[in-house]
Formats: sequence, structure tokens, C-alpha cells
Amino acid sequence: MSAETSAAAPGQFTRRRLQFRAWRGTRPFWAGLFVILGGFPIMYFPYAHLQLGHLTLAMATTAGAGSLIIGVLLIVLGISLWFQKHVRVFAGVAAILLALVSIPVSNFGGFVLGFLFALIGGAMAVAWAPGAPAEQPPAEAAPGEAGAPQTAPLLDKRADGGHEANDLSGTSPANGANGRHSAG
Repeated sequence: MSAETSAAAPGQFTRRRLQFRAWRGTRPFWAGLFVILGGFPIMYFPYAHLQLGHLTLAMATTAGAGSLIIGVLLIVLGISLWFQKHVRVFAGVAAILLALVSIPVSNFGGFVLGFLFALIGGAMAVAWAPGAPAEQPPAEAAPGEAGAPQTAPLLDKRADGGHEANDLSGTSPANGANGRHSAG
């Protein structure tokens, strides 16, 4: 590191990490990740050949194509949750329904692992709501300028001890209205 190198400037990795963090915060990222992770075991286990020593365990079922379709659809729904946040309710409900259908179709929903991931991800997608944007504090303006907050008019004290109302709304405590408007 030389004397000309700025130590305060963030590196490329830090900038990318902060950009990703800001992007992730504006969409149902974790819901999409759970739905994608739910799609992989549902899609994988019907076609897997597990080796237990010298014993090969084939999990191929007659509904292997159905498992593949459910898994691919869950992965597509998870990706759409990341890049199309306005379809979150549809994608969440569809992920929940596909997770429920995967129980009888694909080895108890990918040995319950894929079922649980897809179910939790779908529920998170339905429950996610975009955050409110941060409000900017209003700029300070001098009294009397346009946009400056005005105070409510006060009662002027007359010389004979009475009060004269300066507001024309008819809700002054001096006339007995106490802030209530009357109809008619």
C-alpha cells in the first residue's frame, strides 16, 4: 500500500455487497430462496440412485415426470419472486399448492425436506410487504413563506376583558363549540 492509496475508499467487494444488500431488501429474497431450495429435492430424489454400501437404492417412481415438473415450477417461482416482486402473492400461493401436491407425487415431497422449504417460502412470499420509503424531513422555511408551517390563530384579549376570536372556523372555545362542527 503506497502513500497515494486512499484507505477510506471502499473496495469493489464492499460496494457489490452493499448493492446486493440494498437490492435484497426491496424484494422477498428469502422467500424466493426457500422456494428454490424446496424445488431441488422434489426434483432430484425421484431420479437419484443412492448407494448404501453395495446396495443401490433407486427412488424412481411412476410420477417422475410430475416430480420434475413440480421442482422446475418451484424454481421458476422462486426466481420470479426475486425479479418480479409484484407477483409475490400469486407465486406464494402457487408454491404452497405445489408443495402440497408434491407430497403424494414425489416421495413425500422430496422426503419432506422439499415440501417444508417450499411451504415456508410460499408463506413468506404471501406475508412479505414492501417497506415504506424513508420520509425526507421538510426543509426549514422562514415564517410567512410558502410551505412554512403556520400556527393556529390565538384569541386576542380586548380591553374590557373579553376575547375576540381570530379564527373563522367556528370552533373556538370562546363560542362554546369546543372543536366540534355542527351540521346545518
